[in-house]
Amino acid sequence: MNTTSSLQQLYTERLAEFTRHLKEKKRSLFFLSMVRLVTFLLLILFIYLFWGNLALLGISLVLGISVFLFLLVKYQNLAVQKKQLEALISINQTELNVLAGDYKNLPTGKIYSNALHHYSEDIDLFGKNSFYQYLNRTSLKEGSDKLADLLTANQTLNIIEKQQAIAELSEKIDYRQEFSAKAKLVTTEVSNKSLLNWLENYTPFIPKIHLWLPRVFGGISILLLIAYFGGFISGYIPSGWFFVGLAITGSKLKKINLLGVYANESQKSFQQYYKLLALVEAQDFKADLLTELQEKLSSKNQKASEKLQQFSKIIDAFEQRNNMLFGVVGNGFLLWDLHYTYKLEKWISANSKEVKQWFAVLETLDAYHSLGNFAFNHPNYCFPSLNSTNQHILEVKNTVHPLINTATAITNSFTIAEEEFLIVTGANMAGKSTFLRTVSLLIVMANTGLPVRAESCNYKPIKLITSMRTSDSLADDSSYFFAELSRLKFLVEELKNNQYFIVLDEILKGTNSKDKAEGSEKFIEKLSKQKATGIIATHDLSLCKLAERYPHIHNYYFDAEIINDELSFDYTLKKGVCKNMNASFLLRKMNIIDQ
Repeated sequence: MNTTSSLQQLYTERLAEFTRHLKEKKRSLFFLSMVRLVTFLLLILFIYLFWGNLALLGISLVLGISVFLFLLVKYQNLAVQKKQLEALISINQTELNVLAGDYKNLPTGKIYSNALHHYSEDIDLFGKNSFYQYLNRTSLKEGSDKLADLLTANQTLNIIEKQQAIAELSEKIDYRQEFSAKAKLVTTEVSNKSLLNWLENYTPFIPKIHLWLPRVFGGISILLLIAYFGGFISGYIPSGWFFVGLAITGSKLKKINLLGVYANESQKSFQQYYKLLALVEAQDFKADLLTELQEKLSSKNQKASEKLQQFSKIIDAFEQRNNMLFGVVGNGFLLWDLHYTYKLEKWISANSKEVKQWFAVLETLDAYHSLGNFAFNHPNYCFPSLNSTNQHILEVKNTVHPLINTATAITNSFTIAEEEFLIVTGANMAGKSTFLRTVSLLIVMANTGLPVRAESCNYKPIKLITSMRTSDSLADDSSYFFAELSRLKFLVEELKNNQYFIVLDEILKGTNSKDKAEGSEKFIEKLSKQKATGIIATHDLSLCKLAERYPHIHNYYFDAEIINDELSFDYTLKKGVCKNMNASFLLRKMNIIDQ
């Protein structure tokens, strides 16, 4: 059984299992709904039957309401489990779709496109049918942002640590999918950045006296009510006390209502985030990167998940005020709002600085789960072997772009030593640009810690910079040629500060052939003198003469042949200079020019 079939079988089995569990949950939910209905009807019946008997009526009400509330909580918990199963079904169906080559419904990451970035625009990192769209399985908005950051960081640090973390996560499919399913249940439309800003800048307004005032006030309320129902005092006394409670609460009502708005939005995140934190805390990670993240969730007294769950429960209790009847009675007799506002403010003062770190851990793991999922789905890919002392920047055997269908993929092998430059020529559509993007993406993947699509890969870490596609801007009043010159200027300036692997595709396209040839030659000479490493693809065969003058410049090409009046490509990189061009043939073949 081949790898794709094995993965398809695995995801199909998981899909079937979760679908079966979902059907069971739906049956349980229906049963609970019926039991709740019967309980409610029995409660009404008992009220009718025992209306004249205060003792039996009281017992019936207490038992009936208790059972009804128990069933309600049970139903709500099952409803959450149902939603999580639906998320797991969606997750596994997505994997089956991607294995079949269909990932068009996944987020494109277009919002991360940046024409000024070192390489992302040139190599189609973001957008429709992009590598990001193929890779991304994040469930949190901030996790998506983090994944984009990892791909565009252009850093060569800690690659081995990243590889170890990704390799470990690739084996934890149950954990990864459970995390994703729980994260998909976060429904807030308010960003974590806004929530963190609120927590970090929150100014308490409830004085410390409210630590004990609601308790004392509530205790007096209970005594007054007992005295009233016992016939010891007039009803005016507890009524007056009730309005005193409303007046005390009302003095802070405007600020409490504003707190309620933020608390409500926070709860939508926190009631799921504490479950995510608990899931992460329960893992037995081995990779250094993962254990370091996990350690950020631990403290001397209490786990991060327990602290966040505590906050979530306080918000739950605080939000009982939204029930109008309970809110009025609770504030009149118990100072409910003031009591739970004080508890909220106390928690915020004690923990607000840590929340940012907890969220950052979850966002980072959400991004790394996508990387681990990618490694799991591509067991035939290899993690690059790193060697900082190797004279070769890249030594790759049988590589191909990861988005090219396996059935049509043609692999290539190549070696590029440090300070070497390859000039790649070839006919139109022969594979030059695809090869450039293959090499560029391989470097990005290697720096991110991902396995690459190759039989083997020895790699000396290096940053990437490209100039492969440029567009003019009417809004900026800049021509295509000026935009390209600006890009090359940016490239040269960057080389002054860092070592980069340079990838160029047909530079100086905005000028005439002679001017272009002279300019391109001088530019490559400049890069060569700066001991730069990289590749340039060109149709200009005159550039190939540079290899005669500079021993570290080498010529390679992609060929095209005309066989039986049809154009044929083998998409194989060869040493030497291309001899066959195809523009005139294609013009005649398409009847654009005369035969």
